[in-house]
Amino acid sequence: MKGYAIAASLAVALSAAAPLLAQTPAQQPKPAPPAAPSAVTSTPPAPFPVGAKIAFFQPEVVFQNSADGKAALARVQALVQKKQTENADKAKALQANQQKLQTSGSVMNDAARSQLEKEIDRQQKDAERFQQDAQAEINELQQEVQNEFAKKLQPLLEQVATEKGLHLVFNARESGLSWAAAGLDLTPELIKKLDTGAKPGPPATPKP
Repeated sequence: MKGYAIAASLAVALSAAAPLLAQTPAQQPKPAPPAAPSAVTSTPPAPFPVGAKIAFFQPEVVFQNSADGKAALARVQALVQKKQTENADKAKALQANQQKLQTSGSVMNDAARSQLEKEIDRQQKDAERFQQDAQAEINELQQEVQNEFAKKLQPLLEQVATEKGLHLVFNARESGLSWAAAGLDLTPELIKKLDTGAKPGPPATPKP
């Protein structure tokens, strides 16, 4: 059975890297905090139980701790930072005009005050459009890196499952898995395969 909702799980890992831009143009957005990777300890993984036919893996942990996943996350974070900087510049310019209107509006002639008010209105509308377009661009990149990573990971998952003669492999996040023996976790093996550039070969002969 193909299709393990890998991409859906990766959205969780990416969400911390790409928060929504500030919705109030006058407020300068704070930098996005880096996504906190789920720890993969240096402790040797527990041995896979002999004869086991069921296992699980954690897609978001593979993503956050593999070289490919970290590179993809860096792409998203770079775009988020770029858009946040641009958004902050627009907010700063808007704040300057709002402050000018507040402090000097009463002494301006009607034409100058009207022109400044129109400029503020234009800046507010421009900022709103920018935020919408920027978030759409971020979402599009998120989807792209999710799909690219899932495309790399799924054949490796199928290879490992075939080599071990498994009947079922659960996505730990999507399945609602409450408990499983640590040795059934394929996550460390999948990270290793991704980082060593392992290529799925011809179908292996399943273990009896």
